[in-house]
Amino acid sequence: MTIQLPSSRSETAFEDFKLPLLRGEAIAEATRCLFCHDAPCIQACPTEIDIPQFIRKIASDNVRGSAKTIFESNILGMSCARVCPVEVLCVGACVYNQVDQPPIAIGKLQRYATDRAYEEGWEFFTAGASTGKRVALIGAGPASLAAAHELRRFGHACTIFEQRTTIGGLNTTGVAPYKMKADRALTEVEWVLSIGGIEVKTGVTVGVDISLADLDSAFDAVFVGVGLGEDSSLGIAGEQLDGVHGAVAWIEQMKLRSLDLSKIQRAVVIGGGNTALDAAREVKGLGIPWVTLLYRGTREVMKGYAHEFDAAMREGVRVEWQCNAREISGNPFAADPSRLYIVACGQFEDHRVPNLRERYLEVEADLVLVAVGQSKLTTMFTGFEGIEFEEGRLRVDAVGFTGRPRWFAGGDCTNAGKEVVNAVAEGKRAAHAIHAALQGGIHHG
Repeated sequence: MTIQLPSSRSETAFEDFKLPLLRGEAIAEATRCLFCHDAPCIQACPTEIDIPQFIRKIASDNVRGSAKTIFESNILGMSCARVCPVEVLCVGACVYNQVDQPPIAIGKLQRYATDRAYEEGWEFFTAGASTGKRVALIGAGPASLAAAHELRRFGHACTIFEQRTTIGGLNTTGVAPYKMKADRALTEVEWVLSIGGIEVKTGVTVGVDISLADLDSAFDAVFVGVGLGEDSSLGIAGEQLDGVHGAVAWIEQMKLRSLDLSKIQRAVVIGGGNTALDAAREVKGLGIPWVTLLYRGTREVMKGYAHEFDAAMREGVRVEWQCNAREISGNPFAADPSRLYIVACGQFEDHRVPNLRERYLEVEADLVLVAVGQSKLTTMFTGFEGIEFEEGRLRVDAVGFTGRPRWFAGGDCTNAGKEVVNAVAEGKRAAHAIHAALQGGIHHG
């Protein structure tokens, strides 16, 4: 299936912040690898790619073999090469870090091999002989795509139900465009679906257009990969004002459409996680002169990755620490009546940040992005026997089994919002469990 996006969308203003390797650069970097027998980089990868193996093949100029090694473990290896926080995963585990030498550029090498596969049109996998079994997958994000591709290799027919008209999940709608743009994510979706036998139904809301009970009766197994819900709110006055948006929703609009930012001079992002850092860097990258991150804690307890924070600081984002937004208001009598005012105070209780001093701050903004988490999609399963939640996460066992016969799950709805590579690993793991169940090999059927 071919998916079209507007060419004028705002994300096209960004360039890749990590340039791809040329052939000579890739081979030279690959030859630095020590090809560790007990490679810590493999242990740090949720999809357990045989990293020394794929790097060794690049070193010998066997790029096709390298790409196959990657895709055998991670069918979304192209996007993960771009979006994975390798600094805290495989690259962070490289043994060179222990001897004060630059670690192997694993992400760039993975991109080199997988991009070449896409450019050359290499095909590695085919669908298995039909088993006559049908699996429904709820949500068209990385977890469901990985699960569906694996299930097709086993020979099971798959139907993905997606509420949006755009597929790919956060890879398409949420990844920072300086890492990967939406059109590249959709290219990957098309490549994954090219195995054949995966039907995608968009614009379908499970629980409204088709019931859970209908899925249960019409399919031999179901995989839940619904991700997370809408942006969480602060619960303060003024969040309904024009110019105040949830960060995830705003990023989606920026990636898929053209935004008019001509009148925006000041932006405030509320939060301290990776979404907040992405939003701040994106707003800054779109030419907004003053961008402020408003965070209730200190640098020591900030959830956002250190390398992302450091990049934001280099790009000119400023931070107000220990500030808890209390109110957002407008001023109709100001010279610019659209200007917003965020009232923040450091007097609040947080067990992670003891002994806060009292502080009052008023910050002006034309755009406010709230990045304090996302809601959990629990209501659609209310009263559906066997599907249970714990702290907002859909409860599953080690292979993704929910407790309801033939129902499995993975991705953000079960891990509360980890990385794309985690979703891929969980989708693939669940696919193997589903296959075993459909073959009568384990009790999950």
